[in-house]
Amino acid sequence: MYELQSGFCSTFSSPKRLEILNVLRDSELTVSEILERMSISKTNLSQHLAVMKNQGVLETRREGQHIYYHVANKKILQAYDLIQEVLIELMNKKLATLK
Repeated sequence: MYELQSGFCSTFSSPKRLEILNVLRDSELTVSEILERMSISKTNLSQHLAVMKNQGVLETRREGQHIYYHVANKKILQAYDLIQEVLIELMNKKLATLK
């Protein structure tokens, strides 16, 4: 189980993948729509999306010629938010010790 968890968590080791997760937070988007919201090449984005899809973080839905990406499980976003809260608390604690 630890190896599964470690592999899954490694999906989030890239800042760009975290940004993709945040971009897809409220809606499903095509690659073109994601590109409009991020500063990333199409090739690089496609690689990140493939990793995230293979790990089960993202799912796709085809509609005609378009493929829409969305977050597979809303609990992933809850974990994202929780980790962000912890980091903010840690930064505030460090700032307080510097004063």
